[in-house]
Amino acid sequence: MFSDEERMFQSAVREFAREELAPKVRAMDEAGALDRQLLQQLFDLGLMGIEIPEELGGQGGRFFEAVIAVEELAAVDPATATVVDVQNTLVNNAILRWASDEQKRRWLPLLAGGAVGAYALTEAGAGSDAFALAARAERDGVGYRLSGRKLWITNAAEAGLFLVFATVDPAAGYRGITCFVLERDTPGLQTGRKEDKLGIRASSTCEVILDGCAAPVGNVLGEPGQGYRIAIETLNEGRIGIGAQMAGLARGALGHAIRYARERRQFGRPIAEFQAVQFELARMATEIEAARLLVYNAARLREAGQPFVTEAAMAKDFASQVAESAASRAVEIFGGAGFSRDYPVEKLYRDAKIGRIYEGTSNMQKLTIARRILEKPA
Repeated sequence: MFSDEERMFQSAVREFAREELAPKVRAMDEAGALDRQLLQQLFDLGLMGIEIPEELGGQGGRFFEAVIAVEELAAVDPATATVVDVQNTLVNNAILRWASDEQKRRWLPLLAGGAVGAYALTEAGAGSDAFALAARAERDGVGYRLSGRKLWITNAAEAGLFLVFATVDPAAGYRGITCFVLERDTPGLQTGRKEDKLGIRASSTCEVILDGCAAPVGNVLGEPGQGYRIAIETLNEGRIGIGAQMAGLARGALGHAIRYARERRQFGRPIAEFQAVQFELARMATEIEAARLLVYNAARLREAGQPFVTEAAMAKDFASQVAESAASRAVEIFGGAGFSRDYPVEKLYRDAKIGRIYEGTSNMQKLTIARRILEKPA
């Protein structure tokens, strides 16, 4: 059940998505870039700093509201939802939880006021094995010098602030991983090639190059060697956001399919009157409802301070399956028109694929679920 406040928030985001975002979706997809005016609107509405306290420029909201925002935006454009998701559930979340009071006063107003955040963990040899990091942070007189390359970094083209994970002591294994917060103008930090992607094209994904970047001690998030824990715990929460994104995408696909089925006529009547089409729509609606409930349950558990890691993995894994399936069925209900870029379901079908890959592949989610249920007494 949503509270009155949550329903009002959902309604406001939904209206923004339909009126301001929807007209720009196709152009952004074709350009492979986020509209700058739209990005500013996201900040102006407070959607990039939902949990940041009001005294630091944010909305002073809750995690569940971030989940609502991601779902509502994804129903119209999953690429825009990705930008908001990474900002709130990964970057803001990590700083809110792990930063000192001084660091919060330094970075959170930037993130609430106009600085996009990027979460630089993945490398060429560190994908599902996220902590086989090659990036190094060597101690110098006043801090650290970072060197290495990060790949597939979401928001990197627009980012003003980067959370960068590097190893201060390779011999210590994962215990040497440390998280650094670097501003875009840090000497030695630059973004490289922007990926030309299948889906969520308006969301930038770039290489991040670290060439002797200077990171003062005050730019360490948490303590040296805590990077592993910061990344693991943040990603567990981020997966709820991806589940919301995929549930929203699937809901958007269903909405388009229902509207088209009511309008498209064959054999003298709307195709919505044919049982075969009705059964497809019914199955889509049922699966989407189940996915949304999994996502909401994981989010509520997280907010209540209860264990949620298994539920988060279930939500991401199932919602990503539902999104891919719903988008595919929507294309089929549209028939030949669904295979055309003139209709929105083609884009949703492309966007859906990433849900089973980023922030932990579907197989990694299944491993998490299996390990945790096998730990419990039979």
